[in-house]
Amino acid sequence: MVTLHKFQTELKLVNKSKNKMTNKALIFLAATLLTVATLQAQITKQVHQMAYADSLRMVEIYKDLHQNPELGFMEVRTSGIIAKELKVLGYEVITGIAKTGVVGILKNGEGPIVMYRADMDCNSVKEITGLPYASSKTMKKEDGTEVPVMHACGHDAHVTWLLQVAKMMVALKNYWKGTLVMLAQPAEEPLTGAKAMVNGKMYEKGVPVPDYLFGMHTWPIATGSIINGTGERAAGSDQLDVTFYGVGGHGSTPEVTKDPVVMASNAVMQYQTIISRNIAAQDVAVLTVGAIQGGGDNNVIPASVVIKLNLRWFTEKTRNILLDGIKRINEGIAVANGLPKESYPSILMKGNVFPQVNETFVTTRVNKALTGVIAQENIFTNTLPIMGSEDFNHLVLGNGKTVCDYVIIGTAHPEAYAKAVSEGKRAPFFNHNGNYQVDLAAIPLGAEIGVTALLELFKK
Repeated sequence: MVTLHKFQTELKLVNKSKNKMTNKALIFLAATLLTVATLQAQITKQVHQMAYADSLRMVEIYKDLHQNPELGFMEVRTSGIIAKELKVLGYEVITGIAKTGVVGILKNGEGPIVMYRADMDCNSVKEITGLPYASSKTMKKEDGTEVPVMHACGHDAHVTWLLQVAKMMVALKNYWKGTLVMLAQPAEEPLTGAKAMVNGKMYEKGVPVPDYLFGMHTWPIATGSIINGTGERAAGSDQLDVTFYGVGGHGSTPEVTKDPVVMASNAVMQYQTIISRNIAAQDVAVLTVGAIQGGGDNNVIPASVVIKLNLRWFTEKTRNILLDGIKRINEGIAVANGLPKESYPSILMKGNVFPQVNETFVTTRVNKALTGVIAQENIFTNTLPIMGSEDFNHLVLGNGKTVCDYVIIGTAHPEAYAKAVSEGKRAPFFNHNGNYQVDLAAIPLGAEIGVTALLELFKK
């Protein structure tokens, strides 16, 4: 028979044994966590050292790319540099996707497939920065017009980051497992490059469909800060050309013509009433006329005029209001000018993208990993979506598999940014302007951010 005293004694022995086991487990767990933390600290330090050890070479590559910008689907020199660098690093390289697109594939055992995307094209903008490596190039567009060109949106930095990230990920192969896909995309500016690569059957040509799609973009906030929020981060967009047709003639006899210059001028003003009178005040939309082209002589009324439009929106309802409004205004002006139906204005839809969305879980993971690179207070996650647009997500849109994170990287010199803010300005300069520039200190930092994010995405 077991006495109460004996039972209590045995229970104490059991509890003592359990406590010893629990203590051992806790000690083992603490030791494991310490080892993991120590290893992570070593990796973080190594990534930092690698990014800055190669910074002089990468800055020179950046300057070269900046001095030699190329328009969309014409990035022959740029894509050649990328293909060559990736081949030397040991990537399996596929070229000629959508004319100038390049993909490098690096297989490193079993694990996730992560795609890193950088866009290559420049803008039809004359550079006025006065930098010693400023662009003085001109290029002929598809319509034959010759225009000054520059990297006024930082795609030269994007390419530089891609090259440095590709190199560092090879050197860090012991720290990740999976397949890395480095993708250099043409023609982001017209919003057609991503779709062109997909329609060019890149996935059928051997490019693996990624589990994660990651990318980065320069932005005129201070170097050392980033924006990486969740949900909708950039607007949807349409780019379209409206052509007004009339009857040309001598400038002295407008009464025997039907002047498309006047029609187009009327349309430009009426289009803005769509924003102020058709879009609800709580909704967001932008309608911008980027160019009006027609005629060539002072005393000749041309037979046609083209208006180049750009739309920004976040919902399909808003998009339809914009497009329907443009069509109604065009036809109303045609009727008012007595044009037959066959001479009504035509609309050429050139490029379209849907809003860019960052997936919450992966974006949160990346932000947490980046606290080892960027101070927590400089990782902004609650900013409003931008009205700018991206075709980034169209590389994987609708595949039901890939989740995306697109990070905005501060690339304005901190002193220039602070001065601008003190003067009541949002930034010292803006994208697509001739004075846009990238702080050279952001070249190694961007690579460090990119590699840190990729290593996090490769973790199981």
